[in-house]
Amino acid sequence: MDDLSTQSEEIEALCSIYGSDWLCDDEAARSFHITIKEGAFEVTMYITLPCDYPSQSPPNLELSAPALSRLQKQTLALALNDVYLESIGESVLYQWIEKVRELLFEITSVKECDDTELDTKPEPVNENVLEPSVNDISLDICHGNLIQDRKSVFQGHATKVFSTSDVKLMLDSLKSNKKIAQATHNILAYRIKDKKTDCILQDFDDDGETHAGKRLLHLLNILDIYDIAIVVTRWYGGIHLGPDRFRHINNAARQVLEEAGFIKKK
Repeated sequence: MDDLSTQSEEIEALCSIYGSDWLCDDEAARSFHITIKEGAFEVTMYITLPCDYPSQSPPNLELSAPALSRLQKQTLALALNDVYLESIGESVLYQWIEKVRELLFEITSVKECDDTELDTKPEPVNENVLEPSVNDISLDICHGNLIQDRKSVFQGHATKVFSTSDVKLMLDSLKSNKKIAQATHNILAYRIKDKKTDCILQDFDDDGETHAGKRLLHLLNILDIYDIAIVVTRWYGGIHLGPDRFRHINNAARQVLEEAGFIKKK
């Protein structure tokens, strides 16, 4: 019964995150499928949940990816197996879906991803220039540590919000800092719970970094936290990072959420 309860919670979360992309084929048999598309490639995952998942058994999985080569399919299957082995006894479907999405990004995207990056270099970022502004005090904005890779710099910012006006105030407060205002991207996601209706208001802004805002919103959804706004600032350093930049954006977001106390530290 514990496994079935865990499955129900996981399915509900996946429906919330992926909406109509997550489809139920047979409710009694606990069979589902989802299609992940990136560029000219797509992968359909057909998933059936055994009664003893996740405590004892993995989900039964079939992949349909006609546009991928045999080697690419083998790489994908091995990656999903590794994800399961790292999470035995825990729900794994979200991690599987996002791993497929990540690998499709890598397959389709080095040029496509690089095209979305700007070629202008910002001024060098100083460790000391990102101190909270006066407005941060009223909003209690938490600033994460800087993550640096090949001259690009990433930093997360998070705060409690209770309205879209609070979200705007957060952005205005951050951009009152000249360095943040001149950053290449300020990627935003937020979730707000209406206290009267229990409905969730959520949205994101890529700010020119395609898919990045949606990934931040996915993170907030899977963590099931609300009344939160998060911004990840990126200063592009002139060297293309390809898909690595999404990993840094995610890490910057998780780090500041932990630092602010919104999620438990690992």
